[in-house]
Order: sequence, then structure tokens, then C-alpha cells
Amino acid sequence: MTFDEFVALRLPRLLRYATVLTSDAHLAEDVVQEVLLRAQSRWRRIGRLEAPESYVRKMITNEFLSWRRRRASGEVVTPPDAIGTLRERASREHDDAHARYDERDAMLRRIARLPRKQRAALVLRYYEQLPDREIARLLRCGVGTVRSHVSRALNGLRSEAPAPGTRPALLKEA
Repeated sequence: MTFDEFVALRLPRLLRYATVLTSDAHLAEDVVQEVLLRAQSRWRRIGRLEAPESYVRKMITNEFLSWRRRRASGEVVTPPDAIGTLRERASREHDDAHARYDERDAMLRRIARLPRKQRAALVLRYYEQLPDREIARLLRCGVGTVRSHVSRALNGLRSEAPAPGTRPALLKEA
């Protein structure tokens, strides 16, 4: 498979993955673009791998995890709390759809506040459905550490969850 074929086939999935990982569509586009530029120059080697998409996904994960180091050096980055498009779409939908978008928006905001390794572990497990061993390889840590990251992330999300039957506090004023 050529690099152009790979991008044409896999770009939407890579962008969705990066968007969930970064909690910011604009940052996700930047991360994927940066990774694809690097992957293109190395495509002879990457394209011969058994699972080139997995390798590129690992590159995206690493780019996201190193994002804060570049931000500290002065690079301008969109804040992870910039998730506004869901609310705009929801306002045009039926009330049930509106509630679903509100819940999704609130969950994405809670996920965005998680520490980056916890967020990465959570996204890799539940969005990408990877086993703990693969997540550990991607995050360069032990399987027990992956389980700890996921457990702490879930506990953090549960502690911030609204009471059943109530609208999320972030959205009540809207």
C-alpha cells in the first residue's frame, strides 16, 4: 500500500482517534498532520510493517504525550477545553438529541481534565479497544501501570459525574 492510499483509507479513523485523545479537534488535526509528515518520510519502512496503522497510531499517541513539552517551549496550542461544536449541532436537533449531545459534551470535558497518561490509557482501552499489553507497549509502561491509569481515570470521571436524572452543571446556564 502506498502512503497516499494509506492516508486516503485511514485518515478519518486517525483523526477521530486523535480528537478523542486530545479533546480538541484543531489540536487533533495538527497532531495527525505532524505525524503524517514524519510517517511519509519513513513510509518505505512503515509501509512494510504488518500493521502500519497501529504504528502511526502509536506515533499519534507519542505526539500527544509530548505536546506539553513543546507548549512549555513557547509553541501556541489550542487549550483542551475548546469543545464547542457539539453544543452548536445539538441546538439544531430534537430535544432527545440535544440531551445526548449535552451528555457527550460534558463527558468530553471531564475526559479533557484527566491527566494525559490517564486520558491516553482510557482512550486506547475503550475507544481503540486495545488490550492492556498493547496499551503498555504504546505508553512505554507496565501492564499494572496501565490498569492503574484506567482505574484512576474512571474513578475521576465517576466522582465528577452528575447525579442520575440531572443535567450536567456545566450546561445548566446555557
